[in-house]
Amino acid sequence: MNRLLPTFPPYTSWPERLWYFALRGICALVLLFLILPILAIIPLSFSSGSFLAYPMPGFSLRWYENLLGAPEWLRAAKNSFIIAPAATLIATVLGTLAATGLAKAEFRGKGLLMAVLISPMVVPVIVVGVGMYLFFAPLGLADSYTGLILAHAALGAPFVLTTVLATLQGFNHNLVRASLSLGAGRLTTFFRVTLPLIAPGVISGALFAFAVSFDEVVVTLFLAGAEQVTLPRQMFTGIRENISPTIAALATILIVLSTSLLLVLEWLRGRLARRLKA
Repeated sequence: MNRLLPTFPPYTSWPERLWYFALRGICALVLLFLILPILAIIPLSFSSGSFLAYPMPGFSLRWYENLLGAPEWLRAAKNSFIIAPAATLIATVLGTLAATGLAKAEFRGKGLLMAVLISPMVVPVIVVGVGMYLFFAPLGLADSYTGLILAHAALGAPFVLTTVLATLQGFNHNLVRASLSLGAGRLTTFFRVTLPLIAPGVISGALFAFAVSFDEVVVTLFLAGAEQVTLPRQMFTGIRENISPTIAALATILIVLSTSLLLVLEWLRGRLARRLKA
């Protein structure tokens, strides 16, 4: 029991100890308040009823069967797993290259360039959607997989850029100089020295980019045609026309996927911290 309780310094007063427990209790209540609406949807996905409502008449897997058997949901899932990985790959390559260059270079206007590069992350997404449509439509890229992949890559690249830049803050550039002094080329040095050391940051940024692309609905509404409907857009359409428990089943799957991504990110963060300390 004593191992579960924190060890306070001898000079800690009783009000400080009480505040220690009170603060953690408040944080637990806030966390519970935030996650309860998310957790409430999970049991509804197993409801045997036709409506999203408590109390549930019984438990059933019919909505998961409907999700896996309906052509519109399967087409949306196929599109999401085509667009998100392709956009993630492009965003990861561009974001990593930009971060590597910005970390080493010092020039006038660097702050302005950074602001431009991360602007898709801070500008309201509705503004981004309108701007991308006005840019892609004259090029014939609207209502196409290419346009949607490029748009999602532009949304995910800032997350890769900021994550890799944060990783490069603790990078030992003497290793690069040592590699170059031993006769290795810059490309060889990048792939054999720099990239392995910043790999956790690159993978973290790629996971963020994948999550952004997989969850994006506003830009998809502007650029996607009937053949490029993704899961978020199909969910949006289903909610607008008829709230079906099938949406709860898909939401449960997405919650599990998002939680898994966060756990992987936390594992990578810990690995990166240990690598930088070493």
